Amino acid sequence: MPYDGLVMCAVCHELSKKLIGGRIEKIYQPLKEEILIFISNSKERYHLLASSSASFARIHLTKNLKSNPTTPPTFCMVLRKHLEGGRIQSITQKGFDRILHIHIDTKDDIGNPTTKTLIIEIMGKHSNIILVQKAQGEYQIIDAIKRYSHCLSRHREVLPGKKYIPPPPHNKANILNLSEESFINLVTSSDENLSLSDILQKNLEGFSPLMCREIIYRCNLPVDILLNYCGEYELRLVWQQLSQICTDLKQHKFSPVLVLDKDSNVIDFAAFKLIQFENHKIVSSSMSSVLEKFYEQKYYQSQIQSKMNSLLTIVKQNISKLKNKISKHKKSLQSANQKDKWRTYGELLTANMHLLKKGMDKIELENFYSENLDKVTIELNPELSPAENAQAYFKKYNKAKKTIENVTQHLKTAEQELGYLENVEHYIKMAKSLEELLEIESELEEQGYIKKSQEKKKRNDKKDISSNILKYKIDDVIIMVGKNNRQNEYLTHRLAKPHDIWLHTKEIPGSHVIIKTEGKEIDDVIIKKAAQLAAYYSKARNSSKVPVDYTYIKNVKKSKGAKPGFVIYDNYKTVIVKPEEFSTTSDSTSK
Repeated sequence: MPYDGLVMCAVCHELSKKLIGGRIEKIYQPLKEEILIFISNSKERYHLLASSSASFARIHLTKNLKSNPTTPPTFCMVLRKHLEGGRIQSITQKGFDRILHIHIDTKDDIGNPTTKTLIIEIMGKHSNIILVQKAQGEYQIIDAIKRYSHCLSRHREVLPGKKYIPPPPHNKANILNLSEESFINLVTSSDENLSLSDILQKNLEGFSPLMCREIIYRCNLPVDILLNYCGEYELRLVWQQLSQICTDLKQHKFSPVLVLDKDSNVIDFAAFKLIQFENHKIVSSSMSSVLEKFYEQKYYQSQIQSKMNSLLTIVKQNISKLKNKISKHKKSLQSANQKDKWRTYGELLTANMHLLKKGMDKIELENFYSENLDKVTIELNPELSPAENAQAYFKKYNKAKKTIENVTQHLKTAEQELGYLENVEHYIKMAKSLEELLEIESELEEQGYIKKSQEKKKRNDKKDISSNILKYKIDDVIIMVGKNNRQNEYLTHRLAKPHDIWLHTKEIPGSHVIIKTEGKEIDDVIIKKAAQLAAYYSKARNSSKVPVDYTYIKNVKKSKGAKPGFVIYDNYKTVIVKPEEFSTTSDSTSK
């Protein structure tokens, strides 16, 4: 993510305009690595967010407030003690480092005026928020949101009472201090086999790879052009573009931009216009607004991915256990299927009892059940009498018979459960929102795969399942699609009427699809379209030919004790279709 030094410069300028002179009213720590500072200034109230998260480290103004823990964390209490009631004196950035110093006029423990500094370091996994104060001419650490000793860092310790040591310098050039000649010398002294954008990124302070590619793009040069293919003309073009950035920086002329993909998902941002992205971009007057939109969506996506991974782990573990159980059941059945042989042996021994003697370990007899009276060799227990040996085989037969009855039922149950979990796995992978995943999580809790927390047990809140069912309208005919088993249950067994048409992929995990007939005849075109939706919302989405069964709802039944979404149906027809999705009329249905 390109939170580079230029973005920090834009943030620093914006915060300075709005916050200097402002009074710190309240400080919160909604997340482990995130603080939120309420500041009032010139009759305006601002919320300053700073995060040291490895993935979402940033600082900007925000309008979105999060819930706070009932007990404030230690670092939050330290900040409240030292900073609440203080006034922001200045906000500074050294060069184009991604480090911001917020200097705050406050009072010490005995009421004397003092200045304390909140340092926000944006450095990926090494990001931190550190409160310091001047002592004998140097900064001393009061506390930090992330503490660590030399065991974790050879460069510095971040612990209360220790001297504050800045992160190691990158020794890059500050663009504001460069002349054209020094810039060209800097570039030409680099490896000629490197791309020009890589050389800029390695040598210019505060420039992300994104901004370096932008500079090259503005010169109408290939963004991956190598230094080896650049002459004086190309380097002068680059310098002209960098000079324009310098001018904008000196005049604080920022043009914050947010870049989106074709699906309106955020992918990049910058402090200046990005000419390389002609489409799918939003230009804003506020750097904070751009950052908030970017990180809000990224954080939401990370929550989706985290919840998806957690649910998939649980489901896959249970699937693996079931597959092992099914394998064992099948082996038991395979062994028990020799029951007829054990009964035959018992009867042959009984019929030939006069040939048996105690102490024999085997005997060869004619099998009068075979057409050719084939000879069979029967193993005997020499310690048992002839009658006991015969009875032993009858016992094996009876045991195998009971085993088959029990194991067959267990196998059927395990296979049904496996089918259910594979269905759930499919829905997890298909989910596009956190709400969908939470609904699946709730289903797994109800089915006992996830232990419900005490908080959830107390709440016992049930959401309106119908609100998330997909709804399509084709030629004035409503088609509805469930996105998980709970929705399938509701759609098929509560919302649909007896003469509505029910569709589902044949023996393939997927969604229940309902065509609302309103008592009218539905033509084959609508049925085919609905079948394409059923195929699209199934595990066979990427196939070219998918069989889809369809029948009236009155022919669809739920077996007693079946898992959610599992049905049996008859009087159906099958159509082969290619999966396809259409535009939804709405994301919700009404009861």
